[in-house]
Amino acid sequence: MKTIKLISTAALILLIGTTGNAQTTTTTTGKTTSFGVKGGVNFANVRGDDFDGPNARTSFHVGVLAEFPLTDAFSVQTEALYSGQGFQTDIEGSDGKIEYKLDYINVPVLAKIYLTDGLSIEAGPQFSFKVSEQIDDEGAAGGTDTDEAESFDFGVAGGLTFQTSMGFFASGRYTLGLTDIIKDQDAKNTVFQIGVGYKF
Repeated sequence: MKTIKLISTAALILLIGTTGNAQTTTTTTGKTTSFGVKGGVNFANVRGDDFDGPNARTSFHVGVLAEFPLTDAFSVQTEALYSGQGFQTDIEGSDGKIEYKLDYINVPVLAKIYLTDGLSIEAGPQFSFKVSEQIDDEGAAGGTDTDEAESFDFGVAGGLTFQTSMGFFASGRYTLGLTDIIKDQDAKNTVFQIGVGYKF
């Protein structure tokens, strides 16, 4: 069921984005809309008064993107990413850890400014939709599904991308959650991402 929800949500976001812009792939600057794929590593955590020094959860992100150039130096980029987030915490009185796995479909909408040819900075809002939530006790057989987190998270994202003339690119990005992920608790998502991809 979770896999079906994940695939259908990602497909719907991609379909809406590509259909809405299918007739305007070339801008007045001569630059064309580009589509691509990307993936990479996440270093996710939470911040807030209700969590005492949790450790980062290392996971991954993967997805698709579309970049819509408006001028020679300015574009808008939208993405649909599966993103593994959450955090780890130590088990009191032992060497074990508990991993809180909180995975989303992230939809950032980024203003992208090119500083030089191929090098850009980007920033904008991010809309996140929860697709799975699990508590994994180290040493236990499998994880335990739970439903404590909010189904939607809003944040801001910013980063830096370098793209080659062949379409390959590498990026670093930091995302800061602005809404509490659990009702009535001071806990917000933070994620640092390092990724690579290709535009065609």
